[in-house]
Amino acid sequence: MYNFPFELDDFQKEACNCISNGESVVVCAPTGAGKTVIAQHAIHCALENGKRVFYTTPLKALSNQKFYDFSEKYGSEKVGLLTGDTSINRNAQIVVMTTEVFRNMLYGTNLGSVSDNLNDVKYVVLDEVHYMNDEERGTVWEESIIYCPTNVQIIALSATVANADKLTEWINTVHSSTKLINTDFRPVPLRFFYFDSSQPHTILPLFEPGGGLNRKIRPEKKEFRHGKRKDKKSPAADVVRNLYEKNMLPAIYFTFSRKKCDEQMEQCASLNLVTREEQAKIQQIIDEYIAENPYLYKNKHMDFLLCGVASHHAGLLPGWKVLVEKLFQSGLIKVVFATETLAAGINMPARSTVISSISKRTDTGHRTLTPSEFLQMSGRAGRRGMDEVGYVVVVGSQFHQPEEAAVLASSPADPLESKFYPSYSMVLNLLQRFSLEEAKELILKSFGYFSSNTRLAPLILVNEELRQKIEACSHFDCWCKLTNQDLLDYNKLREIYVENRRIFKTIKKQEHQKSRPLTQDAIDFGNKTKEMLNKMKSYNCDTCKIFKKHMKTIELLERFEKKKREVEKEIENQKDIFWNNFLNHRNVLIECGYIKDDYPTEMGVTASQIRFENELFLAEIIFSGVLDNLTPAELASVICALVTEENRTELNYYLPLSPNVRKTLNKIKDTKRHLEKIQTRNKVEDTMDVYSFYSPLIEMWINGSEWDDIVENSETGEGDVVRIFKRTIDVLRQFCTINNISEALVFTAREAIDKILREPIDAD
Repeated sequence: MYNFPFELDDFQKEACNCISNGESVVVCAPTGAGKTVIAQHAIHCALENGKRVFYTTPLKALSNQKFYDFSEKYGSEKVGLLTGDTSINRNAQIVVMTTEVFRNMLYGTNLGSVSDNLNDVKYVVLDEVHYMNDEERGTVWEESIIYCPTNVQIIALSATVANADKLTEWINTVHSSTKLINTDFRPVPLRFFYFDSSQPHTILPLFEPGGGLNRKIRPEKKEFRHGKRKDKKSPAADVVRNLYEKNMLPAIYFTFSRKKCDEQMEQCASLNLVTREEQAKIQQIIDEYIAENPYLYKNKHMDFLLCGVASHHAGLLPGWKVLVEKLFQSGLIKVVFATETLAAGINMPARSTVISSISKRTDTGHRTLTPSEFLQMSGRAGRRGMDEVGYVVVVGSQFHQPEEAAVLASSPADPLESKFYPSYSMVLNLLQRFSLEEAKELILKSFGYFSSNTRLAPLILVNEELRQKIEACSHFDCWCKLTNQDLLDYNKLREIYVENRRIFKTIKKQEHQKSRPLTQDAIDFGNKTKEMLNKMKSYNCDTCKIFKKHMKTIELLERFEKKKREVEKEIENQKDIFWNNFLNHRNVLIECGYIKDDYPTEMGVTASQIRFENELFLAEIIFSGVLDNLTPAELASVICALVTEENRTELNYYLPLSPNVRKTLNKIKDTKRHLEKIQTRNKVEDTMDVYSFYSPLIEMWINGSEWDDIVENSETGEGDVVRIFKRTIDVLRQFCTINNISEALVFTAREAIDKILREPIDAD
């Protein structure tokens, strides 16, 4: 084992020994427990034995951070970086990359052959593997594990999850011998507190010594004005003041709104959290950083840094967030007001974390945080080697009871749930390398299929409950020993009799009004009705007091049986959902001419190399020819509309699209409508976005507008604009590498990229 300059914890020693013994490992430990040490052991093993190691992360920002950390530790000549838009020293012994790039390597398409990509690679570190729970990215982790060669050891590092044993068992099944190292050990234990706004001069322990909720905590009062509930004033300043007075800073203050991050930063700017000496150091670091990044000189948050507070969210420029992180890591920023994305692996440890609310807004409305989300944020508290304990403060809310916070703080983590979902690219890449039967074997290796019993457990439970109800309804205790069918026969007769009697009464009334005698047919009908009555009276049901109860039981039985058939059908559907989705995508590709005889056509090969939300949609756009003959600005403007997801139609409505872009997007919308019909016919629901509210901005930018002009014409954060521009670049870069793209389009794409990449877009 590599000799670290400090004593390793038991779980770290165990994991390192497993790696040295040639085993893959799943290391499941709380945030901040020291999982990176295990990855460093694998790196040292690779360096000593002349082998290579890949270190994968879910986020480009985290990959960049690891690249700089490892370059400093092992020497820049030994470390490489591969992300969607960066390739540095790709043949180095240590290569940091996003997990998506690693997955793409395993497909062996436009990134080179699998054997070349993984030449001499002995270890692959899958950092933050709990991202398998991520709705958008989860599939990437499963594909990476399924396709990873068995001679490569997997080091999967995860935050605490409830079913780490299942994950390990699955990797053991689809890859190679894998050992689970599972620990709840936290080197810096956490203490939980609660801020009660009725007691603004203190923060209270959340729990009493016995473990129950602190009885001194009072629920927040619901305040009303003119019959409407009104929001209370933000308590951020009171919370931060308490932390400062109790020597619990620095802190990360988690807020689920960018606007509130900025507002709370402003509210706390006057608290005098830094000394004059610290202000001088902050100014020095700012001056040095601005000298290298002059485009940040006019940033509106600059003065707040000198007060020791900062905001950190996706609406800010990436370069600005790097400065905030640098100052915070130096201990000069005392409070960072951040959205939850900061909890996703970025190295910004703090003494305290503040959770401003235990609920957040989602696309489907407000919901309470999951235990894993709460754990991920609270786990940022406590700096190893610096703090004896970490502090977690939950801020009281009028929308939640203190008991709810106590439940979250004491709840175990959620289990990992598979988000595996076949895509057009997956279908094409698999059929390029495997037969349909072999592809099915790989699909059935997914964690989702492996854990289907767990996934189907709620449906199976419902099915069993319905079976028991059906059993009970099927054995109604009839005192006459009549069966359900006997009762149904009687009830049918009864219903016919009641209807016939009504009809006969109507006939008699009509004939009486016309002073006519009944016809023979009417008399016969009346006699037949009387016979029915006599037959009814022969049934015991006719005088039975529990007849209605028995009939209700039969109605329930029929309802339960129908529901059970539906549940059983859904169970069968869910069992094969992954393969059915694969076949549905395959059917669409066959219909559109991308697959023939279960092998990709030339068009299919091109689509297989695309990385996009809906690869077929982009391929159809390319082959339609609508992108040909566009200028670089027009091409970027069109692609920008395709990579923008959220429909914020109120944004930039006053900025018109150029005529050629508008005409092209209209044609693309025709393609979208055509493809939607084919997808619907084949039960595929892959999205196709065409939102053009950023398109005029990128066209302005390429045509020479200054960044201030772009910001002035945008109602979103600068970081949002940068992110959309970079996503546009990602797609334009693909035009330069995938097959069957015309030279003219490649040239236009390269020119567009060159014109987009100027400050601040070219800054990481």
